[in-house]
Amino acid sequence: MSSSENLPYLDPSEIPLEGSAAQRFKSRSDAFWSGIRDAAGAPAVVLFAGMVGFGAMGRTNGIDGWFTALSSLLMFALPGQVVLLEMVITGSSVLAIALAVTLTSTRFVTMTVTLFPQLHEKDRNPSLYAHVHLLAMTAWAVSMKEFASIESKHRLSYFIGLGLLCWLISLPGTILGYFLAGLVPAAVTLGLVFINPLFFLLTFTEVKPWVNRIAIALGCVLGPIFTVLDRDTSLLTTGLIAGTVAYLVDRKLLRKKAGVIG
Repeated sequence: MSSSENLPYLDPSEIPLEGSAAQRFKSRSDAFWSGIRDAAGAPAVVLFAGMVGFGAMGRTNGIDGWFTALSSLLMFALPGQVVLLEMVITGSSVLAIALAVTLTSTRFVTMTVTLFPQLHEKDRNPSLYAHVHLLAMTAWAVSMKEFASIESKHRLSYFIGLGLLCWLISLPGTILGYFLAGLVPAAVTLGLVFINPLFFLLTFTEVKPWVNRIAIALGCVLGPIFTVLDRDTSLLTTGLIAGTVAYLVDRKLLRKKAGVIG
């Protein structure tokens, strides 16, 4: 039997913080505005640029402006929005579009189960169903990085401030891109769409566990290979295999070497 099986369950929100990190914020309001300030830097700029590219993409392909803008406001998931537009352009059925967008959004399941258990127990209530709309790659990556230095009772307020600003700027970014379409080369607008996932990857590599970096490195290697083999399933296959291998390496080698698993 492994030594980890003999250890009691530890709530993620109860993991002790180092030094004075537990006193980082004086109140929930302080944490909220700190989240706003952190979002106002690179996260908001990167997301805004991605939404500008998405808006231009909608205009270039003849999609109605209201439809393009509302997808940013109501979905707030750039990869899913791109899939939505592509399938609408090709005339796919509503059922096929719903299925495809749902599959692209399955990442939110793992993002939710890794982030929200770190919140204070009192904050884990039905109101999270509303707050989860603010969850995006950028807000998740930054929160995962910062939560280690934030007292659990202030984490939700920080996340709301961070996610709220990112969500609010997505609509004007999309509208701006829609009206700027045609004024800049198509390659530039498409490039803007990919700034957001690139920022996510760079931020995610700063999260301490090595398993994250291993998964990203494997994804960079396997992605091009599976794209050549089968472009339609390459993203799913790459994520599945890279994530599984990274987990096994972490579980069987890294943690065992550190003495976590006997």
